[in-house]
Amino acid sequence: MATLFRWLLRLASAAIFLSVVGVLLVYYLASRSLPDYNETLTTGGISAEVEIVRDNAAVPHIFATNDEDAFYGLGYAHAQDRLWQMVMLRRTVQGRLSEVFGRRTLDTDMLLRRLDLYTLATRSVASQSPEATAALRAYAAGVNARITEINEQSLGRGAPEFFVFNAPMAPWQPADSIAIVKLMALQLSGQFRDEILRAQTALLLPDPDRLQDILPDIPGSGTAALPEYASLFPGKAMPRYASADDQGVWPVPERGLAGASNVWAAAPSRSAGGGTLLANDPHLGFTAPSTWYLARLNLASGGVIGGTIPGVPAVMLGRSETLAWGITSSYLDDQDLHIEELNPENTQQYRTPDGWAEFTTRRSIVEIAGEAPVTVTLRWTENGPVLPRSRFDLEAITPPGHVVSMNWTALSAEDTSMTAALDLMHAQTVNEALETTPLYVAPSQMLTLTDKDGIAMKLIGAMPSRDPRHQSQGRLPSPGWIEANRWQGMLPDSANPVWTDPEGGILGNTNNKIIDRPFPMHVSFDWGDSQRVMRWSQLMQGRQVHTRDSFIEAQLDTVSPAARTLLPLIGRDLWYTGEAAPDGTPERQRQRALDLLADWNGEMNEHLPEPLIYAAWVRALQDRLIRDELGPLADRYTHVEPLFIERVFRDVDGAATWCDVIRSVKEETCSDIARMALDDALVWIGETYGTQLESLRWGDAHQAVHKHQVLGDIPVLRYFVNIRQSTSGGDFTLERGVSAGTGPEPFLSVHGAGYRGVYDFADPDSSVFINATGQSGHFLSRHYDDLGTLWRRGEYIPMSLDEDLARAASIGVTRLEPR
Repeated sequence: MATLFRWLLRLASAAIFLSVVGVLLVYYLASRSLPDYNETLTTGGISAEVEIVRDNAAVPHIFATNDEDAFYGLGYAHAQDRLWQMVMLRRTVQGRLSEVFGRRTLDTDMLLRRLDLYTLATRSVASQSPEATAALRAYAAGVNARITEINEQSLGRGAPEFFVFNAPMAPWQPADSIAIVKLMALQLSGQFRDEILRAQTALLLPDPDRLQDILPDIPGSGTAALPEYASLFPGKAMPRYASADDQGVWPVPERGLAGASNVWAAAPSRSAGGGTLLANDPHLGFTAPSTWYLARLNLASGGVIGGTIPGVPAVMLGRSETLAWGITSSYLDDQDLHIEELNPENTQQYRTPDGWAEFTTRRSIVEIAGEAPVTVTLRWTENGPVLPRSRFDLEAITPPGHVVSMNWTALSAEDTSMTAALDLMHAQTVNEALETTPLYVAPSQMLTLTDKDGIAMKLIGAMPSRDPRHQSQGRLPSPGWIEANRWQGMLPDSANPVWTDPEGGILGNTNNKIIDRPFPMHVSFDWGDSQRVMRWSQLMQGRQVHTRDSFIEAQLDTVSPAARTLLPLIGRDLWYTGEAAPDGTPERQRQRALDLLADWNGEMNEHLPEPLIYAAWVRALQDRLIRDELGPLADRYTHVEPLFIERVFRDVDGAATWCDVIRSVKEETCSDIARMALDDALVWIGETYGTQLESLRWGDAHQAVHKHQVLGDIPVLRYFVNIRQSTSGGDFTLERGVSAGTGPEPFLSVHGAGYRGVYDFADPDSSVFINATGQSGHFLSRHYDDLGTLWRRGEYIPMSLDEDLARAASIGVTRLEPR
């Protein structure tokens, strides 16, 4: 027995020893790719020394004697901190993820191959200005200098992920940067998914007038009535079912999770300091690391600082010494779906206004790790690429013998958006900045500008020109063989709405409806939420003058105007009614919940129970209202639409009919449905978080989840690479954190402000900014999540162009010397 014990002890000791050695070896290999911020590198491609000074938040301040060398330095810094992220963005837009991840990313690759964004980006290189081309080449050379350094010095392949997945790196090319901007356009586009959902819903609703309830127009005149979807295809056998199994294809966002954002600006007359103010927080899906990377460049035209996207050589939002700019999603209707009829005698042809035409086709081979490659045939029509019927529920809206194509402004081979972004950094005034905007193509944005004296806002990006006779006005997929449904090119830049120096001295956008023009000059029928703008208006008009701190206060505001509007409607017949009920009964739990909500001001604070009760209630309420009419399609309505619930409970145009359950004999009232939905919500809360309502915390349900898009689902490792934080806010607050809407944790915050910045031209160096995670994409770096704690608390770091300040607080200086 003693001998057995000794051998077991030896074996256990050996196993522990080998485990420790293995962990240390893994750590050593992974840590080899941590960049050394204090180094001197001799390299080619620059004309003079470049200094990259990293301040105490690891924000690089890049000093060079000319612009090309500055962009070289930015490329090098991006590759030091975010190389894996850059390579994955490039592989995504190229449709080459399956070479690394196998079959699980095949659908993504096949979609991106069909859209052919990378080919279009490659062809767009020739359309850039000479200055932009030089910047792209210099930036690519900087990225490649870091890749060469990694290879020559065996620096852990550049990132730990390269040890887990075999992802060889090709040299960076100018087209790669343009392609990433096109990929961002895809991530910010949701119009085609709205078309599909509208068509699916129209086919299922027994009363077509009810479509206006569930997919309401933002209040305001100018919207024409829609035709019935089936009536667009007379004589065609339309599907009469609605699939809800499609989970979307990353990076195409689910409905409600496309781009959003806030921005507002104040003229000197509305500023306590006498200078202009601008606040901006763009909203994207949360990831670890963040989409955004903070950086400063010293250009010939002056210093520029703000948010960059790794892989792109431009400060996309931020400020210079004389100009500040912010962006929000414009919700321009820049996508249309077309139903294309196949020739029954030859399915390689489709109908056009002039008869049958051949598809433009090309074969593309998708390599798959560990498997034989797959060949996909890419097909294009005159209206755009053909989409796969098996994705996005397209089968549910496509008649037999037809396919679906998509027209989209980003499908341009002469895309000069990169030139516009680079030119903007050199502009010194609002007027000079506005002169750069005609070159923007996609993604369309609302660009807000301030210089020392004035403010302006303009919708940038190409606007499709549609025929006034368009059958669905771009709101539903339409027959592609009818001339009136086809795009007529692009509108002139003069059609893009613009506002300069308004009389009230305040400009802003929260993805709200910006203009009320009749079709086809309408900009869009589908906008962001209609709620945040109400709260923003109150905060802006509540002060005669504003300061940097008041703009920060508005940026971090967590009051929900949706909650303030809906609660009095849905609870009007439930508050203080009925007999007292004993503890432990559903009636008593309902009374306790209503008592809490009666004293609540609508603030979605992470420490309060009321936001969770309210959010669960309205979620259950919407589901009860639509489930019997829409069946499985109700799963597509993952987020609450306040205007729909308001229409129902105010009985606008007979909308209260949604409250009656079709399949029951009794005629239910809206109060009945509200009561049952509250009981549903309380049962779910009790099962998930406990029955002690006063002890609930909204922040326990509403955690911001910054997930590593590759390692985030791997057991054990996910605890090191994912970042979860309890947060305030909600779907309709200015401090916006959109919930997942599905799954066992439907209120996880998955989409919000990955960047916040507030710029004050009364004292420019008092401007501040932050990103949601940290500068580094290396999960062993202390800068992987160090900014996340500040972001969660609503704090910022200085956004200064003072060189002495950057050097005084630096954690390292990288010197690139010419060979």
